[in-house]
Amino acid sequence: MVCWNLERNGKGDPDIRRAADEILRRLEPDIVLRQEMLGADARGHTVFNEQCQALGMRGVLGPGACTAIFYNPEQFELVRDWSTDRTPGFVLPPTIITVRLTEAGPDAVPFNLASYHLAYGSAQQRLLEAEWMTTWADKGWTAPDGCQIVLPFAGGGDNNSCPEPGAPGDLPLPVLSEIRDRPHRLHRSRRGPDGVRVPDTEPDHTLREAGLEDVARYWAEKGNPAALSRTVNGTATHGPDTRIDRIYVTTSLLPAVIGVEVFEVPLDASDHHVVVWRVNRSALVDMLTNYALFART
Repeated sequence: MVCWNLERNGKGDPDIRRAADEILRRLEPDIVLRQEMLGADARGHTVFNEQCQALGMRGVLGPGACTAIFYNPEQFELVRDWSTDRTPGFVLPPTIITVRLTEAGPDAVPFNLASYHLAYGSAQQRLLEAEWMTTWADKGWTAPDGCQIVLPFAGGGDNNSCPEPGAPGDLPLPVLSEIRDRPHRLHRSRRGPDGVRVPDTEPDHTLREAGLEDVARYWAEKGNPAALSRTVNGTATHGPDTRIDRIYVTTSLLPAVIGVEVFEVPLDASDHHVVVWRVNRSALVDMLTNYALFART
């Protein structure tokens, strides 16, 4: 799985967009979580359809062309598209689908995928959106044997906020006074209990409090600190390197993780780098056929 906020879907330049699609294709993903799909819905989804063909994947474009999910149809079958369901409170609506891993068989537990882009300009809004995102980690399903299941969840996107400190080797939180752009300083912070503004880490706290985990944090704690590499480069006006692009999954899926890395791209392609999450397919198949692993407690 890869997660990428491609700046304005190629900055309005078809050549940049096509070069970006080639970057993704070479990574050979089975799932792509994309943000900033600007213009992909124009002319009857002409651009989006071209991107699906370039990747050799099927795709679901979310409301307003804000986000999208591409998936390998040889590996996954689409069970449900949540695009028409109510997603209150999002400035940039997420794309959320339910898929089943074909190799695991028709009775395997399906799982929810989400591509999201939390609000840029408001810490309060980001918290609201993160709270609503957790509802897709609490969707029920009845297994063929009658067992009541909570569908596993894997979602990623641009969080426009930092993770909570504590992971070994993670990037330090920015010093707000060193961020010269005052509106940006405001957008990426919130008032603490003493009234002093602090970097916003609430979305990360909220998602993890709901039983999800940042796969990069998990992989770093297994001795792989490179998983915590920057996903956005620092600038003189907007502060230091940050890791605002992250993938969160249901903790029961974590044993299938075999790698997390950040694939850096040229800044003329995008202002965000690509987060790559690799899993052991056999382990994932075993998990998705073990109903007890996801039983509602």
